[in-house]
Amino acid sequence: MDEILSTKAREEDRRKSGRLIAEYLRYLRVEKGLSANTLAAYGADLARLAELASERQKDLCTLDRDEIVGIIADIKRKGARDATLSRFISTLKGFYRFLVAEGLSKHDPTSFLEARKAWQTLPRFLSSEEIEVLLRQPDGSHDLGIRDRAVLELFYATGMRVSELVGLDVSDVDWENGAVDCYGKGSKYRRIPIGSVALDYLKSYLPARQRLLDGKMSDHLFVERGGPRLTRQKLWKLIKEYGRMAGIDYITPHMLRHSFATVLLENGADLRSVQMMLGHSNIGTTQIYTHVTSRRLLDSYKKFHPRS
Repeated sequence: MDEILSTKAREEDRRKSGRLIAEYLRYLRVEKGLSANTLAAYGADLARLAELASERQKDLCTLDRDEIVGIIADIKRKGARDATLSRFISTLKGFYRFLVAEGLSKHDPTSFLEARKAWQTLPRFLSSEEIEVLLRQPDGSHDLGIRDRAVLELFYATGMRVSELVGLDVSDVDWENGAVDCYGKGSKYRRIPIGSVALDYLKSYLPARQRLLDGKMSDHLFVERGGPRLTRQKLWKLIKEYGRMAGIDYITPHMLRHSFATVLLENGADLRSVQMMLGHSNIGTTQIYTHVTSRRLLDSYKKFHPRS
């Protein structure tokens, strides 16, 4: 009998946690205008928290400070990266602030926490030589190869996020002035200049795009055969495959974004301009790249200065 009651209580806790999470995600979508990808990440973090709370026979409103510490320690012990842990803590803090503000919980067990700095792991990027080899991998003798070269060139030329790149429409490109209109996190708008090389590849791709559409109408800039929009998942696969062909052991789409920011700063761009092009709301996020360039300067000094 006790076991049945315990099972029922845990199920009720799960339902209550699910309702609270849904309410918070609805608030983030409607009031904050966060993107679907960001909402999915927050939802996954909170679902993980709810599961760990259930294992402790608690719901989200009855977790206390010590239990939050234990949950974070468990996640860290299981190999979570600093960036992942930082996002998890930020998600928890925002969630509990919302619950208290809405009168859904009487206490905030995360009030003592400080969001961990993700700077502990510097971003990985590609060298100029690796970038050049990567860009040459698509086969320009067929339409999909022409598309993929245009995708890679635009990716490296603008530093856009994957979701921003695949979400572009033809009308988002200013073909005359060499710029792209981008709608990033929270539907925030920014305009990013495109270099002449990337713009030329984009223009060369347009006839291939028409052939891929095969007579169909579409606003999407980057399309698959028959007209569907190129997806985030497919772009990930393409970059990993082209990276393998280029002899690059490890590559992610975000490394092209990191490479874009790093090369700008190394060649004298000011931090504020890079922040605007990347679409960072906080310049502190952009400053991580100054750590990368400073480290490279130090490495060069140690390697080449006779009295280093």
